[in-house]
Amino acid sequence: MIRRFGEPVKPGQRYRLRPGVYAVLQLGGDILATHQAQPIPEYQLPGGGIDKGEHPIAALHREVFEETGWRIAIQRRIGAFRRFTYMPEYDKWAEKLCTVYLARPVRRHGPPLEAGHSAVWMSVEQAMLSLGNEGDRAMLARATGYPR
Repeated sequence: MIRRFGEPVKPGQRYRLRPGVYAVLQLGGDILATHQAQPIPEYQLPGGGIDKGEHPIAALHREVFEETGWRIAIQRRIGAFRRFTYMPEYDKWAEKLCTVYLARPVRRHGPPLEAGHSAVWMSVEQAMLSLGNEGDRAMLARATGYPR
């Protein structure tokens, strides 16, 4: 069973499955997060949706690069969680199936390519306070051993 985080399922609402991959990017004692300015300003674990026909690992590399400008080395899968949410940027209700990996930032190539995103280094403690959704915080705690 995959744990659900966030708002409860709305009775009668149809949700479209949206698989995605995300990364806890740890270097030393810090975490590389992304800040998304739109539609709602929020700190997040870098990552996103898997395009049709795309391998999940390829999607993770692509999404992290687009949102942070960094190339990564994947270390291991941490876990997965589900969120039922409205995605205003796509105007759809989604059941987000989020698979999270522990990875190490290897090389910065430049600023994020994705408009409205900025890469932000922060301590694990600050990330636990700042990440915008409970599932991201749970995966960060699992990856780092930080108490929840």
